[in-house]
This record gives sequence, C-alpha cells and structure tokens, in this order.
Amino acid sequence: MIADSQIKQIAASDLVERPMRYFDFVMVAFVVILLLSNVIGAGKRAVIDLPWIGQWPFGAGILFFPVSYVIGDVLTEVYGYGRARRCIWAGFVAMLFMVFMSWVVVKLPPDVGWTGQSAYESVFGQVPRIVLASICAFWAGEFANSQVLAKMKVWTRGRHLWTRTIGSTIIGQGVDSLLFYPLAFVGAPDWPADAMMKVMASQFILKVSWEVLLTPVTYAVVGFLKRREGVDVYDENTDFSPFKTRL
Repeated sequence: MIADSQIKQIAASDLVERPMRYFDFVMVAFVVILLLSNVIGAGKRAVIDLPWIGQWPFGAGILFFPVSYVIGDVLTEVYGYGRARRCIWAGFVAMLFMVFMSWVVVKLPPDVGWTGQSAYESVFGQVPRIVLASICAFWAGEFANSQVLAKMKVWTRGRHLWTRTIGSTIIGQGVDSLLFYPLAFVGAPDWPADAMMKVMASQFILKVSWEVLLTPVTYAVVGFLKRREGVDVYDENTDFSPFKTRL
C-alpha cells in the first residue's frame, strides 16, 4: 500500500459514485493495445537466434500484448475489480467489432485496377479459428488476472504490490497461453506440434518477464494514479462474477 496522507482506503462498493479523473484514459489505452496486438502480432511466428540454443520461434505479439496485462493490473489495483471488469468487457466488444469490420472490408468487391486486395486479405483476412481462440483466451486470461490481483490485494492488506502484479500475471498469462495456442494452431499444417509448444512456452516466459521488467513502471503509474484519484480501493465483499458490467 502506498503511504500517502492524501490517499483514502475505501471498499470498491464506495467507489461507485465517485468521479475518477484518469479512468477513461487508462481504459482507452487498454483497449487500443488489445486491438493492436490482435491486428499486428497475433498470427505471426517470428524467430530469434539465441546463443547456445539456436533459432527459437516466438509470436510477434509478445512485443506489446503483455502491456495490456500491465494496464489490467493498474486498473484493478487503482480502480477495483468492478471497473476493470467493465474494461475487459469493453475490450471484448471492441474485438468483436474489429473482427466483423475486418471481414466486411475484406469481402467488399475491389475496384477495377486496384491491386491491393491480396495484401488486404493477407493482413486483415481473419481466420475464424484464430479469432475465436484469441477472444476466448483474452476473456479468460484477463478475468483470471484481475480476480487474482484483487483478491491478493485484500489478502496482503495492500502490501507488496509486486507479488500480486507478477502473481496475477503468471495465472492470467498461463490461462491465456494454454487456451490460445491449442485452440488456434493444433493440427494446422504450418504449426507443427513442437513449434507450437516452443512458441507457447516462450510466450508465457516472455510475458511474465515483461511484467517483471515493467514492475518499476507499474509502481510509478499506480502511485501517480492513487495520489491523483485520492483513493486506494479494496475489493472486500465484491461480487467477482465476470458475467456483469454494473459497478
């Protein structure tokens, strides 16, 4: 818990009617990074040449997708599980809309003489299986991450922020990876089982490593937001059902 005389410890239920100065900005950042990670990096398998190991494949989305989990940690830590839940559902709906509009744009008949259709299909042509896997993994992983962090905050009485940001990421990213890769790529001809397992393992390790490396940034952002909002929210007696959006 951040020691600051201006910060008031309150239950999440007492935050419902209180205006939040920065919540909207954090939510927008969360949704934007989520959408970009699914447009740019979800389906590409890249490779890096590691010393003593050789070439090791990894998913390109690892470059920035884990930041959405960091922001998810900030949302839960600063604003409570209820508001984080609303952000997760906002991201879920935004992903569905993105998928639908991508399908519409790709299916629109191209004008005569326009040569970009094949490139559009390659970049924005959504593979239904990957889309379904991505949405399911995001939904389950983010809710697991948020619930673990919120409950750990109560258990630790707000101390040792790093234990709950890293601990919740281990659970959330584990759920995400274990769902996404098998759902998306098992049996796919260009994703042999050994490559999929390597990518899945490397993705999990790298995602958790991102969380560890960004811990000082998380501390700084959480401290800034708590001081500016003037509250430290605890999810005591919170309904942790993911199937609701009310605060």
